[in-house]
Amino acid sequence: MSEPGVRAEEGEARPLRARRALLRRLADVVSLPASRINVFERSVVGDLLVVVLRTASVEERRRVAQRLAPLGELPDALKRLLLRDDPGVARPLLEDCAALSDADLIGCARDAGPEHRLMMAARRGLTEAVTETLLSWGEEAVIAAVLRNDSARMPQSAIEGVIALSRGAPGLSALLLRRLELRPAGAYVMFWWCAAEERRTILQRFAVSREVMQSSVEDVFALAAEEGWSDPVARKALQFIERRQRNRAAVAKSPYADLEAAVAAAGAAGLTRDLVAEIGYLSGIKPLTSAKILADAGGEPLAILCKATGLTRRDLTVLWRAMRRPETAEDGAEHPDWRRVQIIYEMLAVDRAQTVLRYWNWTLSSALTPTLLRAIREGEEALIDEYSAPERAALLALAENFGR
Repeated sequence: MSEPGVRAEEGEARPLRARRALLRRLADVVSLPASRINVFERSVVGDLLVVVLRTASVEERRRVAQRLAPLGELPDALKRLLLRDDPGVARPLLEDCAALSDADLIGCARDAGPEHRLMMAARRGLTEAVTETLLSWGEEAVIAAVLRNDSARMPQSAIEGVIALSRGAPGLSALLLRRLELRPAGAYVMFWWCAAEERRTILQRFAVSREVMQSSVEDVFALAAEEGWSDPVARKALQFIERRQRNRAAVAKSPYADLEAAVAAAGAAGLTRDLVAEIGYLSGIKPLTSAKILADAGGEPLAILCKATGLTRRDLTVLWRAMRRPETAEDGAEHPDWRRVQIIYEMLAVDRAQTVLRYWNWTLSSALTPTLLRAIREGEEALIDEYSAPERAALLALAENFGR
């Protein structure tokens, strides 16, 4: 009820002015240093401020949030309210407030919307727990923002989840390559759906030498030989480390004198499934791995196969033609794909090319996590019945365009 002699509209305006003043004063009290107000007093003031904020305008709530953002301590009820508020209100806290714990951020990520998560993704110093929560929603814009945030820490489980998503979101691949957390297993899985420049980056960064391993276990080869290579675990690991790439035992069973003869046959008659499998056996890799390499649209894996197995540039040309890939463009110039494949062949040392090839062959069947295996298998089950049951179980990774 208004005071006597005061018009009704003035009577309504006065409480609003009082409420605004109250908001400012309460925000000031919450902002007092610990020397002036203890934690219990601050909590009580925070509870009262929450009550007043619930009926305040968006602009008023934004101003209060901006006032409180620099603080290193805030009442829990106040944080919960403001973090779940309109994105414009929550922004000052989400971007800069040091008073927010991991629990505060994770709770906000779960309860609020995509705009809140996007703002949070750019926050400095995000921990593994927070980034994993942010990435779990599968929102490409949020994921990209986290990947761009160099101060954010990411667990391997989150990195692997993003690798799997990058198959359907090509823009994430380049951002993943910026992350120091990316490891060879993930990079070599992602390689298959990366663009040409990203593939080159992967090869330059992860095509590592095995010289240290080779020198460290040199005497173990003799021990394994004395045991007749009876330990399958040791045999598999040593096969990855050894210098020789080709499978000598396969030559005795092959209808071809050597790998070069199989390549020449492919050049003369074209690639068949039997020839693809035979090239794989002679190269020391699984038929599925050779099928994926010889079906790849970009062509870079072919250069790696040839360099790792000691095939010459002439053999590379023969296989390129057997794959029915163009050497020249419409204007008569060298085709960019063919030029790129030749550059990859020249730039990689044999030892490093072998590392890449063996990683593909070895990790695709035995050393990947379920997340990365699912990423490989998705959409690549075509023609899988051409191969044995163990191979199907190990790697469902045939390229969709093989046999065209």
